[in-house]
Amino acid sequence: MKFLHTSDWHVGRTLNGWSLLEEQEWAFEQIVKLAIAEKVDGVVIAGDLYDRAVPPTNAIKLFNKILYQLVLEHGIPVYAISGNHDGAERIRFGREFFEPLGLHLATRLEEAFIPIELEDTQIFLLPFIDPIDARIYYKDDEEKDIQGIGDALKYIIEDIKAHFNPKKAHVLVTHFAVSKKEDQEGQELRKQMLSETSNKVGGLNTISSNMFKDFDYVALGHIHTRFASPSEYIKYSGSPVTFNVKEAKRNEKKGVYVVEVKPTGQINQTFHALEVKKPIMVLKESFETLVSKEYYKNQPCHEAWFAFEIHISNRKELEGVNIRARLEEIYGQDIVEIYFTTLTNNDSVKRELNKGAENLELLSPEEVVSEFYQMVTGGLSLSREQSKIIKEIFEDLERSKQ
Repeated sequence: MKFLHTSDWHVGRTLNGWSLLEEQEWAFEQIVKLAIAEKVDGVVIAGDLYDRAVPPTNAIKLFNKILYQLVLEHGIPVYAISGNHDGAERIRFGREFFEPLGLHLATRLEEAFIPIELEDTQIFLLPFIDPIDARIYYKDDEEKDIQGIGDALKYIIEDIKAHFNPKKAHVLVTHFAVSKKEDQEGQELRKQMLSETSNKVGGLNTISSNMFKDFDYVALGHIHTRFASPSEYIKYSGSPVTFNVKEAKRNEKKGVYVVEVKPTGQINQTFHALEVKKPIMVLKESFETLVSKEYYKNQPCHEAWFAFEIHISNRKELEGVNIRARLEEIYGQDIVEIYFTTLTNNDSVKRELNKGAENLELLSPEEVVSEFYQMVTGGLSLSREQSKIIKEIFEDLERSKQ
């Protein structure tokens, strides 16, 4: 089987309030063209199809447009799962109608045990789950002690393997933080994961890659960089678009994998970089340098998003200067972040200078409320009932926008 591996589309994502929909559409159109050119047997999307449980209407329209092009116009099946950002029950609407047409979407644990049978390959779709989902599924088996996600996956993988056809290759599509456990490389991968994913969204309880040793290829989602891949056959594709300033600082090429899996276990894979429509530029200079023509004439002014890390020697250095207005005049209005750092190594001074300037882009609205509540109550956490009410309020607000 030959397929295209992508993940973490996060359709509807914003960059500090700026819509990324045009950049996403640009990337998705390239994915469609690549799938056609490579004559793949399917496109794998390993979770986080949308950026939120209740996506805005324009995000739904874009996702539907891409699915239409792949599945109906070009007859390319799509094998997708729900991720931790998706509203699993919402996106499974019409699943029974769409599957015969070539859209295979798994959003529930029980669907992972039903392989999609191709001529020489079995595909298993395991969506993102919490340990409670596994405890409910295995509730009649008292011998199964499930405390965390690692315990859950141990039982799940064993039950999936019971459906293996030894004459076929076995591909797993799933959405978790997976890393090597036993060596320094694994420690480095964890650091990369922490740099790419909020530890408040989806969790970062890493799972050992050894769990997946019996699969020929594991198409992973959840971590936004392909460099966090635990091995050559357990791979993260990374997101097709850069989503925030933290990712932009890595300055890595985003893209997808084209993978060919043979029944013999041989794996051929090629990474294909995607072109960027509108880059995120992170400029780290003094204000004097940033407004110098000799410097900014070499920048893509008015053609990119800009994040500025402005170096200053003290807090009064730029007092009375309308910094944003001056930068907008030169670079354009698409300024997503302005950050200040001192020229000293005094971390406490840096924190004071940037008080209130933390990047909240990775937090959901519910998490912003939760952090604010903790701040004003001296560290108290929201109760389960309070969290439920807040979640329902934001869902109602999202519905009202449609």
